[in-house]
Amino acid sequence: MRPLKETTVLKHVLVPINKAGWPFIVGALALSVFAALLWKPLVIPGLLVAAFCTYFFRDPVRQTPVRKGLVVSPADGVVSAIETAVPPAELEMGSEPRTRISIFLSVFDVHVNRVPTDGRITETVYHHGKFLNAALDKASEENERMSVKMETEDGKEVAFVQIAGLIARRILNWLHIGQNVRAGERFGLIRFGSRTDVYLPKGTEPFVAVGQRMIGGETVIADLNSDEDQRNAEAR
Repeated sequence: MRPLKETTVLKHVLVPINKAGWPFIVGALALSVFAALLWKPLVIPGLLVAAFCTYFFRDPVRQTPVRKGLVVSPADGVVSAIETAVPPAELEMGSEPRTRISIFLSVFDVHVNRVPTDGRITETVYHHGKFLNAALDKASEENERMSVKMETEDGKEVAFVQIAGLIARRILNWLHIGQNVRAGERFGLIRFGSRTDVYLPKGTEPFVAVGQRMIGGETVIADLNSDEDQRNAEAR
């Protein structure tokens, strides 16, 4: 029987790989073998690509806060903007601006997306678009995206949007209308750099600040049952 300490360490080192990454990893390894048959040193680039894909598609277990009303970050990354904006037109949530939290993911962040709060999925819409830098403000309107609307148990609407970036060319989303979901559950990913937006209900203030690093499924970004004012932050 393995010592408890050793098992705990292995869990932190041996991070699971999301199933969407295996075709890339296996393909890179196969390319390495083929390249080695032509010239042995060519195996190195293929192995580097396989190693990067293994790192990119890592899918660690997260400890999600489960109190009713909490909204957790749907992605790893950095909060690039907090502003008021009208939700994507395809979600038919009206023309009234809502607080939008934008989270930018670099190619080095975990790219598995997670459901921000408990509720039921009421709309999912894919929108063809451009592949501008995901950090730009206009990326929310012009880039390729997958928009999702959900309703909480007490009738509040929350929207979250996967936005493709300059490098990203493929959005994966496994949600469907009518599906009951829980905060922190995996719902998709965006390949190779992207952005995720969250639209909060009117009157809900964010608990995070621009520049703050998010941990998907763990960092609490808002509380639907709180009337607390928006929090500020200082670099220290």
